[in-house]
Amino acid sequence: MKITVAQLNPTVGDIDGNLDMLVKTLKGAVKAGSDLVVFPELFLAGYPPKDLLERRNFITRIESAFAQLRQLSADYPETGILLGTPTQDRRNTGRRTYNSALLFSAGEMKGDQHKSLLPTYDVFDETRYFDQAPVIDVIPFRGEKLGISICEDAWNDPKLWPGNRMYTFDPVTELAGKGATIFINISASPFSIGKEEIRFELIARHAKRHGLPFLYVNQVGGNDELLFDGRSLFIDSEGRPVRVFPSFRESVDTIDTEEKGKGGYSPKGRIETVYEALLLGTRDYLRKCGFGRAVVGLSGGIDSAVTMCIAAQALGRESVLGVAMPSPFSSKGSIEDSKKLAENLCIPFKIVPISDIYRSYLDTLGEHFEGEEADITEENIQARIRGNILMAFSNKFDYLVLSTGNKSELAVGYCTLYGDMSGGLAVISDVPKTMVYELARYINRTDEIIPPSILEKAPSAELKPDQKDQDTLPPYEVLDEILFFLIEEGHSGDEIIERGFDPETVHWVVNTVQRNEYKRNQSAPGLRVTSKAFGVGRRFPLAARYHL
Repeated sequence: MKITVAQLNPTVGDIDGNLDMLVKTLKGAVKAGSDLVVFPELFLAGYPPKDLLERRNFITRIESAFAQLRQLSADYPETGILLGTPTQDRRNTGRRTYNSALLFSAGEMKGDQHKSLLPTYDVFDETRYFDQAPVIDVIPFRGEKLGISICEDAWNDPKLWPGNRMYTFDPVTELAGKGATIFINISASPFSIGKEEIRFELIARHAKRHGLPFLYVNQVGGNDELLFDGRSLFIDSEGRPVRVFPSFRESVDTIDTEEKGKGGYSPKGRIETVYEALLLGTRDYLRKCGFGRAVVGLSGGIDSAVTMCIAAQALGRESVLGVAMPSPFSSKGSIEDSKKLAENLCIPFKIVPISDIYRSYLDTLGEHFEGEEADITEENIQARIRGNILMAFSNKFDYLVLSTGNKSELAVGYCTLYGDMSGGLAVISDVPKTMVYELARYINRTDEIIPPSILEKAPSAELKPDQKDQDTLPPYEVLDEILFFLIEEGHSGDEIIERGFDPETVHWVVNTVQRNEYKRNQSAPGLRVTSKAFGVGRRFPLAARYHL
């Protein structure tokens, strides 16, 4: 059987636009002589649709599209259509909504399969919206028995969750037992570092264990904080890759299920993958939110430099603006470095000094602060002036402000509410500081875009004389490792100390992370690249007394 894989980038809620993509892809599949074209999980609605699923008119519009799909399949009877969509049941109990795969052919809906395993952890909240499939079975089509599963249905592998399986039921094994001749999994599987290798091993094991070919079709694109890398797969019955689709871009191509695999699987490098993920996430967030341009405050530091490079590459050099806002404590080198970066990128660049505004603040507050020593208050005023200036550019010229804080800073609150945290998208908020330097070196891999002086200088907020990050924070190499065990691995402070870290440093990090939960709760949405990002997948109480 010839199957066209539609690794596409749907927009959440854009039912008509997603349907238009389906029509265009179907016509191409027909020309290619394809028996079946397969679209990702919840393709018609976009993933994740969240509380749109609780709007009756949204579900009604989805259901009205089914008539169009029947007609399309009648118009092109030689090619079946398999896609993901929400469907509704008319029962009086339960959520009454399923996460479904529907098969249309020759003017009829030939079969459906609802999702069985509904993840409710990390970024997933599917039991809030969907009911579990009441039955699972194969669907006969063109001489094959299709074993159709949806995303999580393929993830209950004993080797993946040794001693900690989340579900008692394995839909893939069930489908094999019911006589499936080929597995098809439609997914909206979010990207995180290293996940593509896990995913490949998972699908390959299913194929090899049951001696059946396995087609995995994944969504691509950025939807809010979540990034989808695509990397759809066709694996033969011996677990060998026949076709690995590209990462972070749309791809439509036709495979033959009789093909056999050759060779192995070679994932891209970690930093290259993160860079591509951030490019896609930035581009899609602006495009899907209706923004055409972005503005970045350039401090002369590594974080704003990397953010600007990503923005320029993702949006086009003519669509980004760099703004330097020197204060009385900004070094001459920082302004020169920002200007040089802008020249290297060939982007518009402005200098808006804030010293006069800062002095006006101090004069206005002088009588109220009389007798008080200067402290973090005065430092934060500078950051907030800068945030207001960037928002003024946003309002006046329709730029989206990209905030530049990294994960390390956000974790310990080394950032200012309504200051450098101001913005519509936090591009590198899930990138630890040490990885920011790796990204900078990757950006400079062929040409010197980020000036060497930015890479070499000690990190500084430059909000007071001779300020350095390491005057306040542990060395970033140490801090990032502690944060990894605390946030991504979920270890307690005591468990981290047992790994050999200095107890005083660990206690400081743990307490500071907890103390700054309220800041992160007010930050701009950030692009998720690690297995545990601040944002939708991490929900900690603010008013609480508990020590990690």
